[in-house]
Parts: sequence; C-alpha cells; structure tokens
Amino acid sequence: MPIITWSNDLSVNIKEIDSQHKRLVDLINELHDAMSVGKGNAILGKILSDLIGYTKTHFADEERIMQVNGYPDFSKNKLEHDKLTKEVEEFKNQFDAGKAVVSIEIMKFLKNWLSNHIMKSDKQYTQFLNSKGVF
Repeated sequence: MPIITWSNDLSVNIKEIDSQHKRLVDLINELHDAMSVGKGNAILGKILSDLIGYTKTHFADEERIMQVNGYPDFSKNKLEHDKLTKEVEEFKNQFDAGKAVVSIEIMKFLKNWLSNHIMKSDKQYTQFLNSKGVF
C-alpha cells in the first residue's frame, strides 16, 4: 500500500517537473513497500541510494529551469534543496554505518518532505514559470 499517492493537487503544471515528482513518489513508495515486507538492508540501501540520486537530478533540473527563466526566489529554493539533500544524505550515511534503520518515522519524514516541498516551495514558481511559457 502506498504511503503517498500522486494527485493533481501535487501538480506544478510543468510536465518535466511533474514527471520527476511522480518518479520521486514512486521511489518513496518502493522504499516503503520494501520496508513493510521486511526486505533486507541491501535492498533498502539500494532504493535509498536511488532516491537520493534521483532527488539530486531532479533538484538540478528544477534549478536549471528556474535560473534560465530568471525565477526571483531561485536562491531561496536552492538553499532548501541543499538542506533537504543534506538531511537525506546524512540519514543514508547513518543507515550505511548501521546506526539507523528505515522505519515508519523515516517514511513519514520522506512523505512529508516531498509533499511539503511541492505544496509550499514548488507551487510558488508555477505561475511565474508558466508566464514564461514553461509548461
């Protein structure tokens, strides 16, 4: 059962970014499903690595689109991206060192992190980027 479900409420009305957000939703659900059925740390570690790697790719693409189009709050978004990436990487490092486990608390954090980031930060650039012809 998914921990997060994609809906149009999460759409930022930009095809490339929505597609990437859907993939992030899928990765979080994949991690949740693996955790729920007690998959081993090797599988959880791989999914977590995939999630971190894809998140970095997504943030880079999002930042490129904002920069190219002169989004005025680019610096604020970049700082948030860097903070979120650091938090997830720190968890992964602890997981790799055997000091952390993938738990329901971590899954809730990832769900809230993605939902809040989209709803609070990403939705703010929709109107600006759409006005620049980015859909």
